[in-house]
Amino acid sequence: MSRRELRERIFKMLFRVEFHPESEMKEQLKVFLEENEPMDEEDENYIRQKYEAVKEKLTEIDENINAHTTGWKTDRMGKAELTIIRLAVYEMLYDEDVPTSVAINEAVELAKKYGTDEAPAFVNGVLAKIA
Repeated sequence: MSRRELRERIFKMLFRVEFHPESEMKEQLKVFLEENEPMDEEDENYIRQKYEAVKEKLTEIDENINAHTTGWKTDRMGKAELTIIRLAVYEMLYDEDVPTSVAINEAVELAKKYGTDEAPAFVNGVLAKIA
């Protein structure tokens, strides 16, 4: 599976954080991995590990986003856009394997697919301030 496909699946799993309490997230991860087409063990482990790593840093990531935005704090952002930004910020700040420019570009691509018409520009703007 390509990195883009893996990133998209991680985004979809992270999106569930907005709709389920923490106590349900282990079960949600299990269901998510079962619902998706069969993956090899390496891809499944990558998704699981990156999802857990991002989830663990959500408070820090949100603080960073809020520190760099004016008028658009995380509680006002659309859930899809927020999830995309969170994943990209994690990659920019904590994942040494992903160059900042790649994290931003991939986030914009996800925003085109899952966000509103204005989402790509919004995501790009927020991430450019953080970069």
